[in-house]
Amino acid sequence: MAVKTYRVVVRGAVTGVGFRWSACREAGRHGGLRGWIRNADDETVECLVQGESADVLDFIAWLRHGPILAVVSECEVCEVHSPGPLAPFATVP
Repeated sequence: MAVKTYRVVVRGAVTGVGFRWSACREAGRHGGLRGWIRNADDETVECLVQGESADVLDFIAWLRHGPILAVVSECEVCEVHSPGPLAPFATVP
């Protein structure tokens, strides 16, 4: 399978609801995805995720609804070129 890298921006009521921590737990369930997730200044959640195509697409499907307290109104997904492997998936400031 091919390794893919995607940038994802999640909009809605997605900050202050444990979105990033839940996403890290979910990333671990999908075959050791790599990348990062953070709260952006505009109250969106931004993510860069890398891994086997099927695992990444399953993770993105989870991002489209997030944890139970989140209300996702939009999930913008864009495949990007990565110069190499990313660090293990984690939250960043």
